[in-house]
Amino acid sequence: MNVFSYILVYRRFLLIVFTLLILLPLPIVLHNKEAECAYTLFVVATFWVTEALPLSVTALLPALMFPLFGIMPSKKVASAYFKDFHLLLIGVICLATSIEKWNLHKRIALRMVMMVGVNPAWLTLGFMSSTAFLSMWLSNTSTAAMVMPIVEAVAQQLINAEAEVEATQMTCFSGSINHGLEIDECVNEHETNEKEEKTKPVPGQSNDAGKIPSKVEMEKNTVTGIKYRTKRDHMMCKLMSLCITYSSTIGGLTTITGTSTNLIFTEHFNMRYPECRCINFGSWFLLSFPAAIIILLLSWIWLQWLFLGFNLKMFKCGKTETVKEKACAEVIKQEYKKLGPMRLQEIVTLVLFIVMALLWFSRDPGFVSGWSALFPEYPGFATDSTVALLIGLLFFLIPAKKLTKTTPTGEIVAFDYSPLITWKEFQSVMPWDIAILVGGGFALADGCEESGLSKWIGNKLSPLGSLPVWLIILISSLLVTSLTEVASNPATITLLLPILAPLAEAIHVNPLYILIPSTLCTSFAFLLPVANPSNAVVFSYGHLSVMDMVKAGLGINIVGVAVVMVGVFTWMVPMFDLNTYPSWAPTISNGTMP
Repeated sequence: MNVFSYILVYRRFLLIVFTLLILLPLPIVLHNKEAECAYTLFVVATFWVTEALPLSVTALLPALMFPLFGIMPSKKVASAYFKDFHLLLIGVICLATSIEKWNLHKRIALRMVMMVGVNPAWLTLGFMSSTAFLSMWLSNTSTAAMVMPIVEAVAQQLINAEAEVEATQMTCFSGSINHGLEIDECVNEHETNEKEEKTKPVPGQSNDAGKIPSKVEMEKNTVTGIKYRTKRDHMMCKLMSLCITYSSTIGGLTTITGTSTNLIFTEHFNMRYPECRCINFGSWFLLSFPAAIIILLLSWIWLQWLFLGFNLKMFKCGKTETVKEKACAEVIKQEYKKLGPMRLQEIVTLVLFIVMALLWFSRDPGFVSGWSALFPEYPGFATDSTVALLIGLLFFLIPAKKLTKTTPTGEIVAFDYSPLITWKEFQSVMPWDIAILVGGGFALADGCEESGLSKWIGNKLSPLGSLPVWLIILISSLLVTSLTEVASNPATITLLLPILAPLAEAIHVNPLYILIPSTLCTSFAFLLPVANPSNAVVFSYGHLSVMDMVKAGLGINIVGVAVVMVGVFTWMVPMFDLNTYPSWAPTISNGTMP
């Protein structure tokens, strides 16, 4: 038993040692650059999937192993760790830091929810829409972490309001008056009757909301200890929790900066195919936005059906009627009032946010000449990172407030000003681990090219050209979707891009045909709490079990892959002429590598 306990304690160390030793015959026996690069690739892939080492630490292994194997000199490997991607990331994080510092994200979220109303179905859609919109510009994790406290307050208010309504009804029925539970003169007869009708069981349909509360009173939140009055209350909490994490992921699909996987794909693609110049902020938004909208709406319907049952009355529009909905609306209104009037700092941040988005969209829209055409002597010099840096630097320059001090005479004088964000605030938000992880992926891709491993893989995969293109895309999408459930999204896309790009070239298919759906499907980590940080955030509130997430996530995974497959064969085809093998992609002959 002691041996097993030691193995359990030191399992990560043993995994690292055994991985290095078991794979060692590969470079020793074959002794060529392809085999040595493959050894590095397998080691890095194993450590990324198992997380035996921190992801960013594993990403540094190519910088160690490639020079030792003679694949790339150290200076060349090091240059792969900082690319145009990192400049774009820095600019975006400057924007995100200012949005979060001045609470602009909370104002946007609450305003969008107030616009759609507080009917449970529309309330859920309101939270999903606002979360998805914020996730287009902020990280999925920070968006979920910001919105969940608001959702939790609304959910608890819904439960408490229903409890007060039912208690008031009981008081009215018994003929006694309890002033502590009076709400609007005993609610009013119309609303009481409405509540009675809702609690009557419908033949052939389960109505958990109408059950006697005491029967389900024992069901309790394992984290907060709060009891759910009815099963419907518990289901509502589950629904609202899942809608936040899933919509934060779906919203991140729509922009290059929305999630790290999109950024990694863009940089890898532009490095491998520099003559293409077809993937930018505007083109990515046009291809992904319709898919994200469809997935969001279908996910909303799926989650409603799964947890609350499908009832057309749930989707009714109109003025708030029930006391429960009034109480919910009041909570949201009070949260919004706490923010006070819009401050100058929020206005400036919002203006810079809009300017950044407009500059991204108008740089090179494709259907008309963008502002980059103003510099014809430097084609391709200005990229999306140029815009991000320009706006990002302004956050450090524009004054936000005066700094004052008290003189010995007691006079308060201004001695300096504070910008919209400080370097310390930026550092606390900047994901340096992702920056190193992505750099390691770029180094790995460069090593595969330098060693000839990419070309060798492409030749070996060329027999797949006999399969229908749709089947190849479906297999690659399902492979990516499955792998991303057990490995981090950035590690998954970083690992598979150097394999999928040669595959497309080998079977003479436009690389975008395979890379775009694979990149989108990398974000579909919906099944497990550990599959995605935003999943873990909502899971920590205690409303969900693992099986709840698996059941809901499986449906959304199927919806996501199906919508991406439809998109890649419909509106994405004319955008990039996907049916034609492009001139910017290399032609690979069917030979064999040593």
